[in-house]
Amino acid sequence: PEVINGRTHKATVVDLSPWVEYEFRVVASNSVGTGEPSRPSALLKTKAAVPVVAPTNISGGGGSRSELVITWEPVPEELQNGEGFGYTVMFRPLGATTWTKAVVASVEASKYVYRNESITPLCPFEVKVGVYNNEGEGTLSSISIVYSGEDEPQIAPAGTSALSISAAEVEVSWQPIAWNRHTGRVLGYEVRW
Repeated sequence: PEVINGRTHKATVVDLSPWVEYEFRVVASNSVGTGEPSRPSALLKTKAAVPVVAPTNISGGGGSRSELVITWEPVPEELQNGEGFGYTVMFRPLGATTWTKAVVASVEASKYVYRNESITPLCPFEVKVGVYNNEGEGTLSSISIVYSGEDEPQIAPAGTSALSISAAEVEVSWQPIAWNRHTGRVLGYEVRW
């Protein structure tokens, strides 16, 4: 900290965080050395301010058909800057111009699920998540791309064939289903007989 002239009896402390409790001590020094610190002052909380730190790790995906699942890393309490803290979630289909906005009024929240029957499976959305408190709206994250939930595969595997290997074994093969917007990611197959 800055050294203050010996005839001065007050100082302004700067660069403190908003909405944080602080206590202060004063230490006297001269050419011989530094004395013992004063007893701590009473706790004093700085005033609240609009939050300036946006959530990080914006992602999501998965979920059920007709759902858009959005997740983020919550903002720590020391960076919330005031009471009434929450999240603003904004999203739109990729290429659209209008944002849909939702408010998540929970400090601990790290997920938002938007349900709408008009959402097509694996539709890409532009997503950003911001913060607010009683002082106002703060910073928004950068845009991330998140895909809506998948639907069950709509196409059956083709080219199924079977080859007898032994008296107790048959090898079954098929052509895999290629990934596309309508089939999604095929995680596995069932062989029925």
